[in-house]
Amino acid sequence: DATLGWPDIVYRRIRHPVVWIGALLGGLEARLNRPDWQGGLRRAAGLLTLILLLIVCGGAGLLLSGLLHDLPFGWIAEAVLMASLIAQRSLHDHVAAVAAGIEQDGLAGGRRAVAMIVGRDPDSLDEAGVSRAAIESLAENFSDGVVAPVFWCALLGLPGILLYKAINTADSMIGHRNDRYRAFGWAAARLDDLVNLPASRLSALLLVLSARLLPGASARAAFAAVERDAGRHRSPNAGWPEAAMAGALGLKLAGPRRYGDRWVEDHWMGGEDGRAEAGAPDIRHALRLFRLACLLLAGLVLLGANVLSL
Repeated sequence: DATLGWPDIVYRRIRHPVVWIGALLGGLEARLNRPDWQGGLRRAAGLLTLILLLIVCGGAGLLLSGLLHDLPFGWIAEAVLMASLIAQRSLHDHVAAVAAGIEQDGLAGGRRAVAMIVGRDPDSLDEAGVSRAAIESLAENFSDGVVAPVFWCALLGLPGILLYKAINTADSMIGHRNDRYRAFGWAAARLDDLVNLPASRLSALLLVLSARLLPGASARAAFAAVERDAGRHRSPNAGWPEAAMAGALGLKLAGPRRYGDRWVEDHWMGGEDGRAEAGAPDIRHALRLFRLACLLLAGLVLLGANVLSL
């Protein structure tokens, strides 16, 4: 995934497994999320939707794993499929595009690029806000787009990573706190919080260790920020990698922010020691930290595989 990602020519021809999962979920949601249903009935419909999605995705994972296991070199196809569900290359490229946008076209370029990866209104952000939003997205998605898929893949193989991506996609699509999804998406949002819990803590640890290796970053400040700020984030998981990233780079991340017409009050990650002013160089620095953390994660997987093979 780090080398090739999911090539555009492949995406144009067959799309991507997450797109297939999203299409299935969209069809279920269109049939079962009835506006005239209220309260408990709508919540039950959302739970049924989630269960059906997991049955299909988990069953597909078991079937494919069994079929590929019996084929010569089937493990290569299985590895490619699992790698497609890890988002390190696409995440890196999207965040790097924000830095490039600022460097080449100033604030307007940064706003155009950051609109591809965050839900907040880019027109309400100054250059520091654009830069912080990109770094926050990098930190949070390192956890749920890279570490969590690898974690569940290491535990449960292809079925595990497919089930995780189904849960994460469901949270992204229906786990919103608005009138349409508050009840219907409740189960998806809660389950996503649960399955991301171990990865968020591991992500913070990897970022702290990476800060030890990166010139200009502080592992001590990263650890202190996690200890002080992670539990104060409105999300039970996002605060861990965001606090580690903020502390490592000497920044303030998260904090009060606007999503469309909704204002979110949140604590700053990084505390009083961090600075709110950020720019393209800070995004580049965060990307170097991210690359180191991905390498450490790969090393951890290899170490675990070798230990298990003894």
